[in-house]
Amino acid sequence: MANPVDIPSFLTHLPLFCEMSADEIGRVAQGARVVQLSRGEVLFQRGDPSSGFYVAVHGRIKLALTSPQGIEKVVELIGPGQSFGEAVMFMGKPYPVFAQALTDSLVLLIGKEVIIGGIDSDPAFCRKMLAGLSIRLHRLVQNVESLSLRSSAQRVIDHLLHGLDEVRDGQDIRVSLMANKNVIASNLNITPETFSRILHNLSDAGLIRVDGKDVCIRDVAKLRAYEE
Repeated sequence: MANPVDIPSFLTHLPLFCEMSADEIGRVAQGARVVQLSRGEVLFQRGDPSSGFYVAVHGRIKLALTSPQGIEKVVELIGPGQSFGEAVMFMGKPYPVFAQALTDSLVLLIGKEVIIGGIDSDPAFCRKMLAGLSIRLHRLVQNVESLSLRSSAQRVIDHLLHGLDEVRDGQDIRVSLMANKNVIASNLNITPETFSRILHNLSDAGLIRVDGKDVCIRDVAKLRAYEE
């Protein structure tokens, strides 16, 4: 069966590989494997050994851990084009979290051997990988900053506005929530009740309209400036 994704073309457009040549991309693609996941399927468990890192092609993946009391904490929500598991691969340690598909998903497993081989044989390849990893680290630092310094309402607003870089005045924008409210609330380090209350307050303020998992943003600029 043919691969359901053009791996070289897909990798070329990722921040992690965008600086690499066609030959370098080709070598990485040869060490990549397509993994299809059904909704609810676990990709790896906490404590499993790492054989590489992953890139989401489509669907949604949650990275989470469970406390001894059985409480789940969502560490990160992964969407198309995002990678995960790089640091664990380089450190040679087991996964500290589990990964589970929130929807039917497709990911690429980039084999450890092809990455390590490229680094060992080509300093330029190593520098480009470091540049890509720096981009991911910057995103993680932004997430930590958001959780530490921003209010609950600001975190919810940031989640709703994720990926909306341009302010479009006078135009309703419809976005879909990445997961159910419990998962999103855990990722934002708030309770599901607080998440629902904030959505209700934003609706009362005329800034959004909620229809199931779809949220209609009525004014991006006013929503971004909202303070509870």
